[in-house]
Amino acid sequence: MVPDAEMNDDGSMLNDDAVILATRGATHQPALTGCPWHDVNEMLQAAGLRPTRQRMALGWLLFGKGARHLTAEMLYEEATLAKVPVSLATVYNTLNQLTDAGLLRQVSVDGTKTYFDTNVSAHHHFYLENNHELVDIPDPHLMLQKMPEVPEGYEIARVDMVVRLRKKR
Repeated sequence: MVPDAEMNDDGSMLNDDAVILATRGATHQPALTGCPWHDVNEMLQAAGLRPTRQRMALGWLLFGKGARHLTAEMLYEEATLAKVPVSLATVYNTLNQLTDAGLLRQVSVDGTKTYFDTNVSAHHHFYLENNHELVDIPDPHLMLQKMPEVPEGYEIARVDMVVRLRKKR
């Protein structure tokens, strides 16, 4: 069950990159305490989102465990196990709102599966085909050697590299 706002948890820290991004253009810096429930409230407010019960509960599940990669279905299952009364549609809506606010990064695999990453810094991913798992590539210096010509009137927003891995046969 998700704790009440007054309760302290294990003190795990939220993803610093998400907090930094959320505060860009915000009216105040979030005052993070190490209590995930309090910190989610601060992050939502700093990003201009109202901290509703459902956003708070889903944010606590998302950000209270550090950097992670989740699909909407995975978060819905976690919410169900934590006795958080939300529909799958609400989970999708909340994930999209958090992404639009800069608190999450959307990573698509095959155009059929979308993961939401709590680490919003610029980085790339391995996709483990056998496990259907997305993991960060640990090399921060990985880069494309040559970018394609961009059509007139467009600019590159970001580059998402997903390297697909499978077990050797």
